[in-house]
Amino acid sequence: MTNHDEAAAVRPLTLAWVSRHLEVGERIVNTEALQGGITAEVRRLTVGTRGGGTRDLVLRTFVNVEHAEDWLNREAGALALLTGTGVPAPGLVAVDPTAAHCEYPSLLMTHLAGRTVLDDEGLETRVPLLARQLVAIHALRPAERPRGYVALTTADTVVTPKGADAAAWAAAIDVIRRPAPPYEGRFLHRDFQPGNVLFDVPPPSSAGPRITGVVDWAATSWGPADLDVAHCSTNLALLHGPAWGLRFAEAYEEAGGVLAAAASERLYWRVRDGLAFSEEVQWAAQPWREAGRTELTTRAVEERLDAYVTALMDALG
Repeated sequence: MTNHDEAAAVRPLTLAWVSRHLEVGERIVNTEALQGGITAEVRRLTVGTRGGGTRDLVLRTFVNVEHAEDWLNREAGALALLTGTGVPAPGLVAVDPTAAHCEYPSLLMTHLAGRTVLDDEGLETRVPLLARQLVAIHALRPAERPRGYVALTTADTVVTPKGADAAAWAAAIDVIRRPAPPYEGRFLHRDFQPGNVLFDVPPPSSAGPRITGVVDWAATSWGPADLDVAHCSTNLALLHGPAWGLRFAEAYEEAGGVLAAAASERLYWRVRDGLAFSEEVQWAAQPWREAGRTELTTRAVEERLDAYVTALMDALG
């Protein structure tokens, strides 16, 4: 077996476990560490098939991660549920949520073609595709609902960025002191954002990009469509500027999605997600920089977050 680097090497017990889930005559011929995983190690495994060809699998390993068993059970359940729905999600191959067989809790799934695209270029064509994909996810009606959503941020845990518009932030914090508005439950991805969507990006002369996959289903929940829309909106605002954060909700409705009727209710969910980012700006921005957006320093992202929260309060407050 060849490895691109030391980080790509699969631990012995895990390798034996993976091998037990391959077809007769197959073997792993290459492993490659993939970027982008915040909570998990992610590796692409190239499998040599009996016919002389290859196929790829993805291995997610949670090393010393609290609640790993819960995360993996949820993701495995979501992947099983998504099979045959038309939503382009990985197929579940095997899961070891308690590390009964592997060194650490692990999940093995099929590999999807495509790549994440975090550049500003071409964003105007990608945003409607993101919106349509999210509408399709929200349209799913599973026989068994996932657990209810969790929102951990409170008015007391928000971190107001240095130099932020103090009045706008105080008003935004007051918004989330209110009880959550009533909502119609939907199937939520709960971390739907450009870093978890794969695109097949053909040359400009062809029909344009298309979504080839949606990954990272570990936080799948039941809750308001507004919450997923708010989360993608905040990510777009921080990656590409506040105007794109405001634009995504419009694109979602243009794609047939239904959001809360009252402006105050829409504001609640969007502000709640924006303020949640205030607690983890450094953590959120790191994978963007690793993916090539080196200008997105913690400070730059804080400034965009301030501009976005202020824009939300101006537009909906």
